[in-house]
Amino acid sequence: MRLAILFIVFLFLSWLNFRGWASSSRDTYVRDACSVTRYQNLCIHSLASFSRIARRSPSKWARAGVSVTIGEAKNASQYLNKLKKNRLVKGNRNRIALSDCIENFQDTIDNLHKSLGVLRKLDATSFDTQMGDIITWMSAALTDEDTCLDGFEEQNTRTQVIQVLQNRVTRVTYITSNALALVNKLASTGLGSSTN
Repeated sequence: MRLAILFIVFLFLSWLNFRGWASSSRDTYVRDACSVTRYQNLCIHSLASFSRIARRSPSKWARAGVSVTIGEAKNASQYLNKLKKNRLVKGNRNRIALSDCIENFQDTIDNLHKSLGVLRKLDATSFDTQMGDIITWMSAALTDEDTCLDGFEEQNTRTQVIQVLQNRVTRVTYITSNALALVNKLASTGLGSSTN
């Protein structure tokens, strides 16, 4: 219940923030890019600073989405490692779930880095293969994040530490989902659809 309330408050605040600056022409680019995403307000907020550079380029928006996701995943991974190092997670099952989650996040970060590396070197002759690889890696990253959450949802006891952990990981899953949507848009429109 508390997670749902936090999420609703976050959406409301995002909506208020969005109304305040969405009217400028530069922000039209980010709104257009984020229109394909599931969590549009979060997308707009996290990618707004890329509007001037990315403009109408699906390739640049996909790179921006994956770059932001890498940063968020690294922050979450650092948080998870801090929890483990400082032994802030109580209970044997929760500690096992935390260790699994840390491993999942390392896999996530590896897959995101592979995706960004290929996005930086897209070429017309192998575009379809490259996009297939990127979509596979991004989907695997999202699955790893969901698997991390699954380990804690099976627990009966929810401490405040576990709830904060779940909120942070959930935010990364939303941002990863948005990045995957931007990658899928690039795959469907093609490399020649805009300036790289």
